[in-house]
Amino acid sequence: MAVKYKTRSERRRRRHWRIRKKIFGTPERPRLAVFGSLNHIYAQMIDDLAGHTIVSASTLDKEIAGKIKHGGNVEAAKLVGQLIAKRALEKGIKRVVFDRGGHAYHGRVKALADAVRSEGIEF
Repeated sequence: MAVKYKTRSERRRRRHWRIRKKIFGTPERPRLAVFGSLNHIYAQMIDDLAGHTIVSASTLDKEIAGKIKHGGNVEAAKLVGQLIAKRALEKGIKRVVFDRGGHAYHGRVKALADAVRSEGIEF
């Protein structure tokens, strides 16, 4: 009998594991990993070959924290997407592989991805 993952976080972790088997970031095309908690959203571009984070942004950054009232909504996700895209372009990153972290491509995750695309980063 198959193991059933009952809690929401266990199901998300399982989906993330399935996604990560197929997605891999390189220095030329890093992985844009997104994680969202109830109160904040985090994004980072990762070079999986070296195991290093190249660029990161979150609602906890000083540039964003002063502009928002709550970090767990779509407006905050758009600001994080714009900030990480700006930082990536400064480092010369123009293409990424998107890792939604097991979350549905909807709401905050979609808003962040659309903001990154609108700043000129290609998925």
